[in-house]
Amino acid sequence: MSGSHRAPRGGGRAAAREARRQQSRRRNQLIGAGAAAVILIGGGGFAAVNAFGGDDSPGGSKSSSPDANKGGENALSDAKVLIDGPAAKPLTAAGSWAIAATADGSSAPDKSFVCQAQRFADPAGVRTWVRTFKNAATKDTAVQYVEVSNDTTAAGKAYSTITGWLSQCNTPQVRLVSSYTTEGLGERGVIAVFGQPTGSKSNKYRTVSVSTAGQATMVFEHDSTGSTPPKPDGVLATAGAGLKRICTETGADCGSGSLQARTGLLPTQESAGFMAPIDLPVLSSIDKPWVSVDGEVRSGTLCEKIDLKKAKATKYKTQTYVVPEAQVPTEFGLDATVARFATPAAAAAFVTQIRKNVDGCAKSTSTATVKSTGSINLAATKGEAWKATYDTGGGKVFTFRIGIAGSGDRAVYLLYPVLKNLDITDTAFTEILSRAADRSATFK
Repeated sequence: MSGSHRAPRGGGRAAAREARRQQSRRRNQLIGAGAAAVILIGGGGFAAVNAFGGDDSPGGSKSSSPDANKGGENALSDAKVLIDGPAAKPLTAAGSWAIAATADGSSAPDKSFVCQAQRFADPAGVRTWVRTFKNAATKDTAVQYVEVSNDTTAAGKAYSTITGWLSQCNTPQVRLVSSYTTEGLGERGVIAVFGQPTGSKSNKYRTVSVSTAGQATMVFEHDSTGSTPPKPDGVLATAGAGLKRICTETGADCGSGSLQARTGLLPTQESAGFMAPIDLPVLSSIDKPWVSVDGEVRSGTLCEKIDLKKAKATKYKTQTYVVPEAQVPTEFGLDATVARFATPAAAAAFVTQIRKNVDGCAKSTSTATVKSTGSINLAATKGEAWKATYDTGGGKVFTFRIGIAGSGDRAVYLLYPVLKNLDITDTAFTEILSRAADRSATFK
């Protein structure tokens, strides 16, 4: 344990850091490419949702007609299309909302909403509007961001770019808490809830919707604080009101039927079946983003006794998540292994065996102390998490968080070394295990 087990892990993670540094430029290019699909999940998974130019008009150098009902370069040329304070009422039960500021393409800030990677998703578009709101009673804030493209094809690309920014977000200490796909909100839409610790018992939450209708792509974000993540209802209703105004002005299709948000996962640019860095936990001692690289499939610590070949897994792969820009030991990081089996029964049998191995490890291994820290018991996912400590003598003690979960014909195994000032909570680790199981649905 103290020798051959730790040396390869440290060396592997050091190599992962270096490899990831070399890949960072390519990753930034991928982020800009975005993604258009959304992966639906079920069975109790994570609950899910341009500025251009420079004169007084949002179109900058392009002239615009006061007739906002026309399409093309004249579309949405007046700020009256944006929502007002009363339209934001569904966001909070208390207080009233007021407009704080309105900016056009010439004065829009570089970043208006969380995870925004560049000023405009469609730099060649027609115009942009940014309107901010505040609630004096609750201290909540909100922003409506509208980009108008030259045509619907360009708007679709802008939508994909923005959803790509959200799914590949590398903002430090921000985590994707939950996400949804929407119905009745324009031609397509998603809602994502991002969490950020504030240093107290409450967290800062950013609930963001992205939708599109005709030439327009709209982002609406509500920023709030609380002890639990907000539901998508308020943002869904407010975004719906905002998009309805856009559709009325342009004649675009705003969708039909009632507004609905269905549990779903944002797409990622990661290897199929693996978590995105934005899925990983936030550590107060690290203000740099997680990144990922291919890892080495291992048998675990002394407890798990993993043998995927013996278990007849048809395919398996490991991905390692590290923070290469942080000043942390080389052992730091999280290993995620996804394995596919011929049948759901075979996957379940593998998970059951690993659970038995770890649960009984303290009896079979005198140097081990094992404590169950959480479990997953959903319709589609079953699993368990532990904290295992190994005393190898001479004052050397190693602690790991271990997780195993099964979902359909897949099994997911997580391993996280607990280091000084670099641990995460029991709840956070179990949530990550559940998210990893959800993400594994695309592993082929």
